[in-house]
Amino acid sequence: MSVLDLARPEIRAMQPYSSARMEASGGEVFLNANESAWTPVGDDGLGCNRYPEPQPAALVDTLAAFYGVRREQLLVGRGSDEAIDLLVRAFCRAGRDAILIQPPTFGMYAVCARIQDAGVIEVPLAADFTLDVDAVLAALTPAVKLVFICTPNNPSGQPVPRADIERLARALAGRALLVVDEAYVEFGDALSVADLIDRHDNLAVLRTLSKAWALAGARIGSLLANAGVVALLRRIMAPYPLPLPCVDAALLALSGWGRANARERIGIVRAERARMQVALRRLAGVREVLPSQANFLAVRFDDAGAIYQRLLAAGIVVRDVRRYPNLADALRITIGTPAENDRVLAVLAGRGVAEGSA
Repeated sequence: MSVLDLARPEIRAMQPYSSARMEASGGEVFLNANESAWTPVGDDGLGCNRYPEPQPAALVDTLAAFYGVRREQLLVGRGSDEAIDLLVRAFCRAGRDAILIQPPTFGMYAVCARIQDAGVIEVPLAADFTLDVDAVLAALTPAVKLVFICTPNNPSGQPVPRADIERLARALAGRALLVVDEAYVEFGDALSVADLIDRHDNLAVLRTLSKAWALAGARIGSLLANAGVVALLRRIMAPYPLPLPCVDAALLALSGWGRANARERIGIVRAERARMQVALRRLAGVREVLPSQANFLAVRFDDAGAIYQRLLAAGIVVRDVRRYPNLADALRITIGTPAENDRVLAVLAGRGVAEGSA
């Protein structure tokens, strides 16, 4: 059974939109897309008067080589959010199919499903935020077409062992597509599971340049998957998803200089994460600092609401995650610069800092 048999039949059969850029081949004078013949002010050679390539070849080739997949196994789009939405629309029939998630987890999986009128089956993580593979498999129904795994998990920071992912991929073969979200993998000790894609056609991996690569504002995310899945999603993707300035920023970030810069900053984040874990655990009012392999820490407080307001009054914004299961007393604190982290610790210790200082 092909993984494409799990997708919506009407999507497999539809005639996709053919854009002017897709149909053009060669040429010097472009009069086929109703674009302006003049570049905008301040264009700096980007050519923003022209529509971009649907899948920019230079970026696709660079990302595919970096992630260790073939170019036909990679789809690049507007952050991981777009890939999540495309997967749900391609595989879940409204009112009939479902996804399976393990809360607490990234909220966009459920949001995209509900927009599509797909069901959302929840199998909560264990009390220590580990994944229960047996519980996931027991909850599986014929309606489930996508199983989302977030590793390291957002908002807990806990990774999912590679062995668990392999076991799920084998067990879900012919039943559901396993989608592994690796938005924070660069900050952890475990490697990506993208190398398993050739062994499991029902495995897809989400990657992003938003976190470790400091391009949250550029919105560049990738889906790594079976070539047939990538081709299917391209059929329903917007014709011109990536703005030229964003592509340019991504290529610079992935250059030799950009990679060296990213490695240096990832090292700082990992060191600061370890320092913050120790320092936070020593503070009065802190119940627990959850272990994390991401660029944030989930911290339990005696009074998380009061702590949130205290930090906010000092000009520091953290994420209130008390609405998430098993995190009713917690805040999620992103690892910032050393100076920003010192400021957080000073406020929590009651020493206070002048607003705007760093």
